[in-house]
Amino acid sequence: MNDESSTVVRRSSVLGLSCGQLEAWFSDRGLPSFRAEQVRRWLFTKQASAFDQMTDLPVPLRSELNREFSCFSGTVIEHAQSRDDTSKLLVRWPDNTSVECVLIRENGRSTACISTQVGCAMGCVFCATGLDGVVRNLTTAEIIEQLLHLNHLLGPSGQVDHIVVMGMGEPLANLDSLLPALSSLNQKGGWKISSRRITISTVGIPRKIIELAHNGNPYHLAISLHAPDDDLRDQLVPVSLKLGGIDSILEAGDFFFQSTGRQVTYEYVLLGEINDQSGHARRLVSRLAGRKTHVNLIPYNPVKGLDYQQPSKQSVLAFSQILRNHGISVTTRKKKGVDISAACGQLRRTRSRLPVVSTSKSISN
Repeated sequence: MNDESSTVVRRSSVLGLSCGQLEAWFSDRGLPSFRAEQVRRWLFTKQASAFDQMTDLPVPLRSELNREFSCFSGTVIEHAQSRDDTSKLLVRWPDNTSVECVLIRENGRSTACISTQVGCAMGCVFCATGLDGVVRNLTTAEIIEQLLHLNHLLGPSGQVDHIVVMGMGEPLANLDSLLPALSSLNQKGGWKISSRRITISTVGIPRKIIELAHNGNPYHLAISLHAPDDDLRDQLVPVSLKLGGIDSILEAGDFFFQSTGRQVTYEYVLLGEINDQSGHARRLVSRLAGRKTHVNLIPYNPVKGLDYQQPSKQSVLAFSQILRNHGISVTTRKKKGVDISAACGQLRRTRSRLPVVSTSKSISN
C-alpha cells in the first residue's frame, strides 16, 4: 500500500461527525461554530466531494480539514443504469469490502435504497446478500456516504426525498450506526427530510423493534414476514425462531404502532409454489386479522444459481385478492432494475466473482 492510500485510510470521515461534534471541532481551534454548518451544506446540498470545493472557507482551513478528515472514504467502482431509470452503485471501502445502493426514480420521487452491513447474517434462503454471511457493520459515515453518492446522480438541482433502508444487511442489527446517520440528515446544513419519508426494513427482531419504537422518531417500519406460520418461516428465514417467532414479531409490531402511531407494513416475498398459494393467504389473514397493518407483496426477483422461482401472475392476483377481501390493505411491488441485477447482493457477487452456491432445499408448504 502506498503512502497516499495509507493516509486516506487513517483519516476519519467528516460524515461520521454530528453537527454538534463538528461545531466542537471548530470551537476547539478558536473558530466560529457556523463553519460546521457551512461544511455540511457543501456536502449535503451543494454536492461537494472534497474540501477544496468549499470556496467560502479560507484556504488554510480547507487544508487543515483535508489533513484531518476525508469527505468520502469509499469509491464507486460500478454504476449500473436500468432501462426503467433505476441506478445501482457498487461502493468499495478502503478495507476492500463493498456494498450496493440504489436510486429509484418514479412518479416525481427520488428514493434512495441503502445498505447497513457488508453481507447479512439473517440467512434468508432466497437472498443473494446473505449467501456469504455478514462481514461487518457499516459505520455512520458509510451509511451517509451512500446517500450522498446517490444524490449526486440527480445533478446539482436534485435531492433524494425518500429513503428506504432495505439494502444489504439487517438494519436493526446496526442501529448504533443507522440512527445517528438518519439523525444527521436533519441537523444544520442537512437535508431536512421528514422521518415519515424514511422506511426501515427488518427481518423482524422483536427487542430491536421495541428499541426503535422507544427512539421516538416516527420512521416507517417494514417487517419481512414471508410466511404465515413459524414452520414455513423457519425454513425460509433460518434465524426466525431464534429471534422469537411470528407471534413475538407481531406483538413487537403492535407495540411500534401504539408507540409511534405509524402503521406497520408486512413484506411478503412470493416464491412460486412455496408460499404463494391460497392457503398461505388465508393463514396470513388469520394472523393479521384485527391489526391496522399493510401488506406489501413482492414477487420474487430471481437470483442466478438459486432454484427459487417467480410466482405466476395468477397466484399473485389471487393472493392479493384474498387479503383484500378480508379488509387487509395490500399492494404489489413493481419490479425495478431487473436488467441491472437489482436484487440485493447480485451486483456485488458478480463484480467480486463470488460463486453462488445454491442453498435451495425441499420446502414444505
